[in-house]
Amino acid sequence: MFDGKMKAVTFSYDDGVTQDIRLIELLNKYGLKCTFNLNSELLGKGGILIRNDQRVAHYKITPEQVKEVYAGHEVAVHTLTHPTLTELDEEEIIRQVEEDRKNLEKLVGYEVVGMAYPNGPNDDRVAEIIKNHTKIKYCRTVTDTDSWDIQDNLYRFNPNVCHIMELDRLFEMGEAFIKAKPDKPQILYIWGHAYEMDFTDTWGELERFFKLISGREDIFYGTNAQVLLNS
Repeated sequence: MFDGKMKAVTFSYDDGVTQDIRLIELLNKYGLKCTFNLNSELLGKGGILIRNDQRVAHYKITPEQVKEVYAGHEVAVHTLTHPTLTELDEEEIIRQVEEDRKNLEKLVGYEVVGMAYPNGPNDDRVAEIIKNHTKIKYCRTVTDTDSWDIQDNLYRFNPNVCHIMELDRLFEMGEAFIKAKPDKPQILYIWGHAYEMDFTDTWGELERFFKLISGREDIFYGTNAQVLLNS
């Protein structure tokens, strides 16, 4: 159970972009908690992403901003430089994960225990390396699942829905989760990237979802670590 409740909602956002500031304002407005997965060697970098001829800023939070910007939420590992881990040898996987973890711990001042896989791909080899050779306690994939059940393998934890990129699914799952009266612990896990709301101009829809899912007496709202490691 989650603080005496059968249901928990948690969010996970990647890359540490400046759009996280706007996202956190909305999360805080509705009393929601999120985990932010950062690449410590890319902090402070600038760039532009282009999709379908649309340009969106992809600027990273600076190292000096990290502690203040993400206060009240959780900072987690996304590797040093965002490589595809399945293409790396064991030594480099460990370095990418552990050095990122250490760097982030220095910035936030607390133990960093979580991670999201960069670029999507992951497999049992990578998961076992991280489990056996780092201090990470859970890793999130990008493979959505229809199940809210607690999962046995926290090193390949599958979320439920990629926020605003799957808008209909997001609201369908949210409404069903609200109505559910489970007899065992259930988790609704939403993930994504804050800059994607700029591409789709869907900040308003995201806030509408936050308003829908928040403020429920039978739901625990926590960071990934608070939900996954205490269930």
